[in-house]
Amino acid sequence: MSGKKHVAILGSTGSIGKQTLEVIQAHPGKFEVEVLTAQNNAELLIEQALQFQPNCVVIGNEALYATVKDALSAQDIKVYAGEKALSDVVTMDTVDIVLTALVGYSGLIPTLKAVDAGKPIALANKETLVVAGELVTQLASEKGVNIYPVDSEHSAIFQCLVGEFHNPIEKIILTASGGPFRGKDREYLKTVTKAQALKHPNWDMGAKITIDSASLMNKGLEVIEAKWLFGLDANQIEVVVHPQSIIHSLIQFEDGSIKAQLGLPDMRIPIQFALSYPERLKADFPRFDFTNYPNLTFEKPDMTTFRNLGLAFAALEKGGNAPCVLNAANEIAVASFLRDEIGFLEMSDLIEQTLEKVDFVAHPSLEDYVQTDRIARKLTEESIKSKV
Repeated sequence: MSGKKHVAILGSTGSIGKQTLEVIQAHPGKFEVEVLTAQNNAELLIEQALQFQPNCVVIGNEALYATVKDALSAQDIKVYAGEKALSDVVTMDTVDIVLTALVGYSGLIPTLKAVDAGKPIALANKETLVVAGELVTQLASEKGVNIYPVDSEHSAIFQCLVGEFHNPIEKIILTASGGPFRGKDREYLKTVTKAQALKHPNWDMGAKITIDSASLMNKGLEVIEAKWLFGLDANQIEVVVHPQSIIHSLIQFEDGSIKAQLGLPDMRIPIQFALSYPERLKADFPRFDFTNYPNLTFEKPDMTTFRNLGLAFAALEKGGNAPCVLNAANEIAVASFLRDEIGFLEMSDLIEQTLEKVDFVAHPSLEDYVQTDRIARKLTEESIKSKV
């Protein structure tokens, strides 16, 4: 890798964004921060901007523009606000790669804009491909843009494919930790609290993805993302529960051989690989020691208790705008659960109801996706209000 890569980080104040800055800080000769963005966390955005001196920053919440602008007035840093600015900055000539770590549906339009501008994508926002995978991958193909996965599972598949791109995949196996409620039954899950759900056994993540992990929706979204990243059919994607989170995922090739990628649960590894590919950069991350993990175990996911995974597979099989509906309903359901408005199991009920209510579109346009997202959110919110 010659010269420095100038990186735009969309969602720099979240868990992935902060770890991306750690990776960049560790390799000052390889990377430079070009753009930082945040939705509401103006205080941390200002702190990051002062430290990393990007070309520009964007605060999504326009009400916080003056706060950020004033704090950075003495710096040679441009300050913008709002959704349009978020989509505009990724197209700048000075940006070499865009790391999308926005939460949920909000990542779709900026990612599409970046792809359209020919920018390589380091994708941590799985919902972009869940919502509009066909649209995004088709545009990326037309523009000759590479999408490098940041999710640990998809990074594992990508790493196992290095040197194997010409060999057909028989199937991939995505591993899941099982979350904090692995082995629990529906009776137990009726009364779990958000505090319990937010205690992930292995990973330190944001609130939304942690709840998704507890409900296995995160794995469902990853199944849909994998379809588009690797050009697979639903029957080529398997999920296995692996509580230790050491094997991050596996590929089985047509000769029956299986390749796996292993390592300690540390998101900085896939982040660094996505930014530096095809080069592997030296890092001082903690090393895995087999003697500390004498037993690596595997089990089938319980899709009867954790219905979200089954709903995701069904949406993937149906295709069209169904995954978009699934994602929108889930985002509203998770937000409602985090506000203590509904129970843990009710999230699946709401998602299933919304999937049944929204009109199916077999070959959606971008406008269809936008409409589907809006309608699905509205219907889910109405269902929640009728329960409260």
